[in-house]
Amino acid sequence: MNNKPEYIFETSWEICNKIGGIYTVLSTKAKSVVDKYNDNYILIGPDVWKETRQNPDFLEDTSLFADWKEKAAKEGLRVKTGRWNITGKPIVILLDFSYLFEQKDEILGKLWETHKLDSIHGGWDYFESVLFGYNAGEVIKSFTEFYLEPQQQVVAHFHEWMTGAGVLFLKNKAPQIGTAFTTHATVLGRSIAGNGLPLYSKIEEYDAHTTARNFGVISKNSLETIAAHEADAFTTVSGITGIECKQLLGKNPDVITTNGFEKDFVPKGKQFDTKRKAARKKAFETAQVITGKKYSDDTFLVISSGRYEYRNKGLDLFIEALGNLNRDKSIKREILAYITIPADHRGPANVFRGREKRNNYFTHKLNHPEHDPILHEIAKQGLNNSSEDKVHIIFVPAYLNGNDGVINLDYYDFLIGQDLSVFPSYYEPWGYTPLESIAFKIPTITTNVAGFGDWVSSNYKLETPSISVIER
Repeated sequence: MNNKPEYIFETSWEICNKIGGIYTVLSTKAKSVVDKYNDNYILIGPDVWKETRQNPDFLEDTSLFADWKEKAAKEGLRVKTGRWNITGKPIVILLDFSYLFEQKDEILGKLWETHKLDSIHGGWDYFESVLFGYNAGEVIKSFTEFYLEPQQQVVAHFHEWMTGAGVLFLKNKAPQIGTAFTTHATVLGRSIAGNGLPLYSKIEEYDAHTTARNFGVISKNSLETIAAHEADAFTTVSGITGIECKQLLGKNPDVITTNGFEKDFVPKGKQFDTKRKAARKKAFETAQVITGKKYSDDTFLVISSGRYEYRNKGLDLFIEALGNLNRDKSIKREILAYITIPADHRGPANVFRGREKRNNYFTHKLNHPEHDPILHEIAKQGLNNSSEDKVHIIFVPAYLNGNDGVINLDYYDFLIGQDLSVFPSYYEPWGYTPLESIAFKIPTITTNVAGFGDWVSSNYKLETPSISVIER
C-alpha cells in the first residue's frame, strides 16, 4: 500500500512573513519537498502585507488556480496565489481572514462545542491566530473538494499553536484529510523559562492548567493541547521539547523531527572569501560611524542574534560575559560584538544620516530606549565603547534583510564575516542560529538546554573547535 500523499498543505504564520526560526525551517526545506511533490506542495500563510506595499517574499501569480479562486470568492474566501521567492519557488496561498473578525464569537462558539476549546481568556493575538488557522482549514477543504476525489490522499501540516484551529476545523469538516501538528516551542515552556523559573530540572512539578492560569495563557495552552491530541500525527523538533510536551500538553510526540536546512545557499571558494571580506568591512565601517574608532582587520568579531526574548535567548548572559572580558586586563585583542535582534525602531539612527552626534551603541533609533533591557544591561556592564575599552558592542535592532538602511546585507551575508557566534539560550527548543553558523564555518557556542545543543551532546562526544555546548 502506498501511503504517500498526493498533496501536502503546510500552514504557518511565517510563510512569506519572516519573524523567527519557523521561517527558516520552512524556507530551507522547501526545495527538497518541491523536488518530490512539485506543485502538489502548497504553503499557506497570512496576507499580512495586503495592499500597503509589495511583499518581497511573495511573487503573485493570478493565473494559479484561477477556476478554484472564482469558486472560493463565491464562498467568501479571500486568497492570493503565487510563489514564495526562495529556492524551489513553492506555491503559496496567502489568506486575508480579516472578514472573519465579525464572525469571531460564532467561530469560537463552534470550537467550544466541537472540541471544548477554552477561548474565554484569550486576547487579541489569540483571536487573530484562531481565525487564521480556521480560515486555513476552510481554504484546504474548499481546494481539495474542487480539484480532488475523496479517495485521494492529502496531508495538512500545521505549525505552532497559532494554526491549531486548522487542525480542529478539518477534524470536524473534512476528516478524510490527514492532519499533522508540530509545536516548535510550547506556550507554557516559553512562559516558564521567560520568567526566569527552572524548567527542565523541575518539569514534573508543573501542573499545566495551574501554570497556564498563573501566566495568563489559558486559551493559547488550550488550543495547543487540543491540537496536539486531535492531530493524526503530533511532532516536535527536539527531545527536550518532547519532555515539555509530555508534561505540559499531556501527550508524547509521535515523532521527533529534528530541524535541518539545505546547504546550497552557503557560498563556496572565492565567493565565500569575497563575501567574508565584504561582511567584515561592513562590520568595521558601521561600528566606526557609531563609536568614532577605526578598527583593525585583526579585531575579533562576535555575534549573537535571534528573536527579542531577553532571558530565553541568553542575551543577559552574553552581555555580562562581554562586560567581564572588558574588565579582564589580560585581554589584548580587541573585540567587536554585534547583537542583531529585531526590536521596535523607527529607521536608521540619525548618525547615519549626518544629523546627530554619535550614540555609542545602536544602528537604528529605538522607539523606547529607556525601557530596552539590552541597553540597560550594556550600561550596567560599563560597556561604553570608549577608546580605551577592549570590547565594543553594537546593537542592530532591525531585520537584516538586505534593506535595513544601515547594514544593507542579509543575515547570512553579515554572519559570514564573524569569528564567533554565541547563543547562550535558556529556552531554545531547537536553535537554528548555531547550526547556521557552523554551515558558514563560524565556530559557535550554544547550551545543553537548546535542542540543537542537546542533540550535539547526545551524538558527538568528541571535543571540536566548531561548537561548544555550555551548561545552563
